[in-house]
Amino acid sequence: VQLVESGGGLAQPGGSLRLACVVEGIDMMFYAMDWYRQAPGKQRELVARWRRDTITEYSESVKGRFTISQGNFKNSVVLQMDSLKPEDSAVYYCHAQRDYAPRPEYWGQGTQVTVSS
Repeated sequence: VQLVESGGGLAQPGGSLRLACVVEGIDMMFYAMDWYRQAPGKQRELVARWRRDTITEYSESVKGRFTISQGNFKNSVVLQMDSLKPEDSAVYYCHAQRDYAPRPEYWGQGTQVTVSS
């Protein structure tokens, strides 16, 4: 199983970035697909979650600015990040956890997002 993230980089405050996670080896239709982030010295936090029934969840810190959705490629998930703030700077990780027992979970390698002028 592989989760491969792409799309990180440098953006200015108020700008946008689009992260993509391509999933190999599992069918994401049976998984909750998440984006987490971890800034230096902070705990990893859940940013957004997607499920096949199109229910999405967001942390309060990104609600209204970030959008998670299924990508154009069937087994992929995208995080559109708009109105970026310096505090959004972190390593962003794609995460998958199966909806039913035994609920295995998988992580991507992470992609760096830096918001700075």
